[in-house]
Amino acid sequence: MSTFLFPLFTNLSGRAVVVVGGGEVAWRKVQLLAKSQAVITVVSPELTPSLQQWVEQGKITWQARPYLSQDLAEVWLVIAASDDIALNARIAYDAEQRRIFANVVDDAELSSCQVPAIVDRAPITVAISSAGAAPMVARRIRARIESSLDHSLGALTELLQRYRSAIKLAFPQLKARRCFYDWLLDGPVANAIQAQQFTLAATLLESALQTPPAAPTGEVILVGAGPGDPGLLTQHALRALNQADVILVDRLVDPAILELARRDALQISVGKQVGEDHHATQRRIHQLMVEHAQQGQTVVRLKGGDAFIFGRGGEELEFLQAHNIPYKVIPGITAALACAAYSGIPLTHREYAQSVQLVTAHRKDDSPIENWEALRDPTQTVVVYMGLQQILQFITRLQAAGRSADTHCALIENGSRPEQRTLLSRLDTLAHHAKQYHFASPSLLIIGAVCKLAPELHWFGEQINTIDQAAPTFADTELAMLS
Repeated sequence: MSTFLFPLFTNLSGRAVVVVGGGEVAWRKVQLLAKSQAVITVVSPELTPSLQQWVEQGKITWQARPYLSQDLAEVWLVIAASDDIALNARIAYDAEQRRIFANVVDDAELSSCQVPAIVDRAPITVAISSAGAAPMVARRIRARIESSLDHSLGALTELLQRYRSAIKLAFPQLKARRCFYDWLLDGPVANAIQAQQFTLAATLLESALQTPPAAPTGEVILVGAGPGDPGLLTQHALRALNQADVILVDRLVDPAILELARRDALQISVGKQVGEDHHATQRRIHQLMVEHAQQGQTVVRLKGGDAFIFGRGGEELEFLQAHNIPYKVIPGITAALACAAYSGIPLTHREYAQSVQLVTAHRKDDSPIENWEALRDPTQTVVVYMGLQQILQFITRLQAAGRSADTHCALIENGSRPEQRTLLSRLDTLAHHAKQYHFASPSLLIIGAVCKLAPELHWFGEQINTIDQAAPTFADTELAMLS
């Protein structure tokens, strides 16, 4: 039968605690105890350099000798962190005789108390214990909770603590007070705290105490989903997906990412398809964001890559601002960074490239690229975001503008996904080999000398190296056949 441990948070501020042991385990326990402002004494003939430094700084007291039973006189807690099993057992026995709680590291049977896995959002603390049965399970649970609780929660809690009496006075009825706290935790006050705008948060709270807020206000969160690999999502992105009421999803967002979202969220596909009116699609996206936010819902606008790198994120924020809709932006890893990293291609390198330029042909009103001169520099890496057919047309124009035909380049299909392929070629042969190996969208092109490093540094997915193959001759009409 498993042991039930009574959960208890102890106030050790100003109270004596003894840690027996001077190694790395003891150092970890001392760091944790220091957050509680306990008066810490370490008993050990020797110390790690980190513990020694804290002794010199006066943060802890050191008894430079072996443990003695009288070390437990007048203490509230002892932690046995030595690597001597017999010594740890003796410390546990001495603590039991004195009715002092003892934690013996990695020995649940000898311990009268456990140090749980902790999620620290002070003054909010979440503690997870497996009663010593399976610490790895507790750590896994901790990791999941850690990713779900924003780090601003502590600052928000401190703000609510300062206004607790005023809130109780303004809302004497429990039901109304609960509704107000829901508004505080989910509305503009919490948003201001997350944005590090503490004065604004206090102002909004004080205003709401004078004039209680109306119906809940929705918001839009622009979330960069990255290039495809769900492991590249940020913690902020995961939190947003789990609090969303509505998710507006781009076409290229990997389905595995949506598996991480809140199960009952309404998912609406708003991806732009080749050949359709992109302006009409964008207008629909704007309307959906405003419509659902005005209903008090949390709307996640989920974009492939990063919203501010060829993602129309700026246009969408302008529209939201014009309609007084609160918003936040959570960056994502853009395709240039991910595709390069997963293909072993550094975008900058002291020997090969001192700068990088990101380029797309998807410009407003389909206006062409004008400054080809800037793209000719052989010491600069150029990353091209376009459909595959446009990429191959871009190559032809770039060569016509003066970029050398034998410039190394890499075409990366489905970057960061399990089916990623990387085609290494030159400007003058890339179109031929892209057709030969049936490359398709989504693909991203990297141009520059840094691609020379790919054969050596490549580590993910399939690589096709055609650098040393002779340049073919083919009709220009072959370009039109590529898609």
